[in-house]
Amino acid sequence: MELRHLLYFKTVAEELHFRNAALKLFISQPPLSRQIKELEDELGVLLFTRKNKRVSLTDAGAYFKVEVDAIFARLEESKSIVQQIHKSESGELKIGYISSVYQSHLADVLIAMRDVFPHIKTNLFEIPTLTQIKALEQGNLDVGILRAPVHSDQLTVQTLFFDPFIVVIPASGLTFNTQAELAAYLKNSPFIFFNKDFAPSYNDKLIEICGRMGFKPTIVHEANNVHSILQLIEAGLGVSILPYSLKRQYGNLKVSYIELENIPVNTEVVLAYKPTNKSAALRWFIENYLSELE
Repeated sequence: MELRHLLYFKTVAEELHFRNAALKLFISQPPLSRQIKELEDELGVLLFTRKNKRVSLTDAGAYFKVEVDAIFARLEESKSIVQQIHKSESGELKIGYISSVYQSHLADVLIAMRDVFPHIKTNLFEIPTLTQIKALEQGNLDVGILRAPVHSDQLTVQTLFFDPFIVVIPASGLTFNTQAELAAYLKNSPFIFFNKDFAPSYNDKLIEICGRMGFKPTIVHEANNVHSILQLIEAGLGVSILPYSLKRQYGNLKVSYIELENIPVNTEVVLAYKPTNKSAALRWFIENYLSELE
């Protein structure tokens, strides 16, 4: 049994007409009939009944059609995957990330990637979590570095690390002997934070932390990226509570970082991608990005 036998059978089963099937296959009708007869002889069954110039599938033929359709579908899928793998060796890798993730680590992995995939073009997009999820689902991004929760049944999500929170205030030389003193200061300070619609999970974390400290924050200024928030704090326009990892990333700004004690609230940084994406470059990036964090 050869693939052409299956293709001929599939076409006749779809057309239920030998002449039409022959035209579709660009062959004459007698060779097509002989090929179907060879297939029936090899299987030892009758696949079609022919009566009054009408062609119909037997029960065995109907079952065989389902199996053959599955074989051709799998072949098409394999062809698509092979093309994906080929493109991944000379194509592009689209990476989404959030502004509050330490970017030096990402740069280190991309530098190492050039030695393995010298012809790959990497495109980086600073995109908020909710937008990344949609872009990943639609195939507009290959991989995303974002913050949980990721509500999607289309994506594989892997934890990168858990990031606690830290208070950020203008560099004023203020010191706080107790958390109660810090809470009193924050309660009477204007807060700068992400817009609730832009980062709803972040907003919930802020409210929870402030609630644990005994007050509700007065959010006066909103921004859509962490760098803008820190610049506003540096300018003396307010305070904020942000992920601890930012202290390392923005240590050069004129702000003070004050650690929170006994408040076990953190945010989970994750890596997300579509498992159907078989790109070799994507697999390499995921493996090496994860290993660098260990």
